Amino acid sequence: MAGVVYKHVYKKFGNVTAVNDLNIEIADKEFLVFVGPSGCGKTTSLRLLAGLEEITSGDIFIGDRLVNDVPPKDRDIAMVFQSYALYPHMTVFDNMAFGLKLRKTPKDEIVRRVKNAAEVLGIEMLLDRKPKQLSGGQRQRVAVGRAIVRQPKVFLFDEPLSNLDAKLRVQTRSELSKLHKRLATTFIYVTHDQVEAMTMATRIAVIRDGILQQVAPPQELYDHPTNVFVAGFIGSPSMNFFDATLVEQDGKLFVSSDTFRLQLPEDQAKIFKKYKGQEVIFGIRPEDIHARPYLPSGVVSAEMKGEVDVTELMGNEIFLYMLTGKKPFIARVDPRVRVTAGDVVDLSVNMKNVHLFDTKTEKALK
Repeated sequence: MAGVVYKHVYKKFGNVTAVNDLNIEIADKEFLVFVGPSGCGKTTSLRLLAGLEEITSGDIFIGDRLVNDVPPKDRDIAMVFQSYALYPHMTVFDNMAFGLKLRKTPKDEIVRRVKNAAEVLGIEMLLDRKPKQLSGGQRQRVAVGRAIVRQPKVFLFDEPLSNLDAKLRVQTRSELSKLHKRLATTFIYVTHDQVEAMTMATRIAVIRDGILQQVAPPQELYDHPTNVFVAGFIGSPSMNFFDATLVEQDGKLFVSSDTFRLQLPEDQAKIFKKYKGQEVIFGIRPEDIHARPYLPSGVVSAEMKGEVDVTELMGNEIFLYMLTGKKPFIARVDPRVRVTAGDVVDLSVNMKNVHLFDTKTEKALK
C-alpha cells in the first residue's frame, strides 16, 4: 500500500495549461475524489499519475518512489475506466485474469486471485459468461475485479459510474465504499458528480480550470467553502448567491440588498463587523430558507419575502424556485407547504449558516 504526492505538477497541451501547479498529498488507504466540471483537468491529473500522459514539469511520487519516468506497467497501479474496456471475445474469468497472465503469474495463483475478487464483488456465477451477456452494472464489477486481482498499491477510477442508470449508480457507490474499507488501500477517483464525491470520499479535491481550489473532508467542504466556485459546485441544489452590502445600524449588522435586510446573529456579527460598509456576495443554501409556518427548531432566523415562480414536489420536500425582485433563488421547504406560482411567501433565513464572499476575489470572508 502507498500514498501519492503531487509536487508542483504542470501539464500543458500547446498553449493550454490543463494542470496548473498541482500540489496535494494523498495518504495511504485514503479515498480521495477529484471533482470539478468537464474540462477542469481532473482526468488529466489521474492520467499523469497512471503514466498515460507525460508531465510537463513537477514530480509525482507513489510511496517514496518518484515515478515521472517509470512506465505505466511498472507503477503498481490499476485503473478502472469510464468505458469498461472488456475484451468481448473473452469470458469474465479471462478478462479478469488477462493482466496476470501477461505478468506470467502462476496459474493456481491466477485462479485464486480471480475467484477471491469475484467473491468480493458478488460475480462468482458470471465467470463463464462473456461481456455481451452482462448488464452494465455487472460489466462495471468485472472491470473493478480486473483491477483488484492485480493487488496494486493504488486504485485509479476515471468516472466509472457515468454509464450506469441512476438507481444502479447509487447501489454501486455503496459497493465501492465497502470495497475500499475491505481492501484497505488507496483509492483515487475522478468524477464531475458532486453527489458521488460527497458520499464516497474521505477527502475531496475540487479543481477548476486546472487549478486546485480546495481539499477537505466532504462536510468541511460543504460547511466552509473557500470561495464562490466551491460553494456553488458542492451541494444540490446549489447555493444561492445575492449581491448585498454589510450595513451597521443601532449596533447591529445587517446583510442588505434592494429587496431584503437580514440581521446577522451576534457571533456572526463579531466575525464580519470589520467588513461593514463593504459590498459582498451573500450565499445561503436552499435548505436554510424555510417557509415561516414550518420553521424548524434551533434556527436563528431573519425574515424576507419571495414570489413563487415554479414548484417541484419531491415527496419528502418541495423545491421552490423563487424571485426576490428580479433575482432568482431556490428554497428547500417542508412538504406540507401549499403554494402555487405567483404566490408571495413569507420566508425565514437561517442566519447561523450564512456565507459571505469578497466581490472581487470571490474568496470567503473570515
